[in-house]
Amino acid sequence: MPLTDEYDATTILLVEDEPAHAELIESNLRRGKLGNPIVRAGNGQEALDYLLSRGKWEGIPRPDSLLVLLDLNMPVIDGVQVLRTIKADPALRKIPVIVLTSTDEPREIESAYDIGCNAYVTKPVRYQAFAETIQGLGQFVTLLAVPKAA
Repeated sequence: MPLTDEYDATTILLVEDEPAHAELIESNLRRGKLGNPIVRAGNGQEALDYLLSRGKWEGIPRPDSLLVLLDLNMPVIDGVQVLRTIKADPALRKIPVIVLTSTDEPREIESAYDIGCNAYVTKPVRYQAFAETIQGLGQFVTLLAVPKAA
C-alpha cells in the first residue's frame, strides 16, 4: 500500500540491457502491485543521458522523485560507472539506487555498497524464484519514501 500520492509519483528508472529481462522485470514489478511510472534504459549511457537530461532526453526535465533499478553488467557504460556517477553528482546523489543484477560475488556486493547503492538484489536464475523476487521488490518499492532530487 503506497504511502501518499507524492510517493506514488516516484518514477522508476529501470536500467537493463536485455530487453526480455526488462520486460520480465517490469511485468513482475506490476504483479507486485507497483503502479509507479517506469522508464527503461538499455545501457549505462542511456541511463546517464536520462538522469542528466541529455541525448534523446535533452530538454525533458527529470522527474522530481526518482528511484533507479540498476543492472551492473551492461554494454557501453557499465552499472558500476553509472552508480559512481550518480553518487558523485550533487544533483543526483540522493536518488536511491537498487542494484538488480545476476552477480552474487561478495566483492561485487561490497563494492556496490562502498560506492553508495541503497540495496543490492541478486536476480535468481530459475524463473519462479526470479518472478517471486521481483514481485517482492515491487512490494518493497511501494513502501519506500523517496526524497525529491536536487
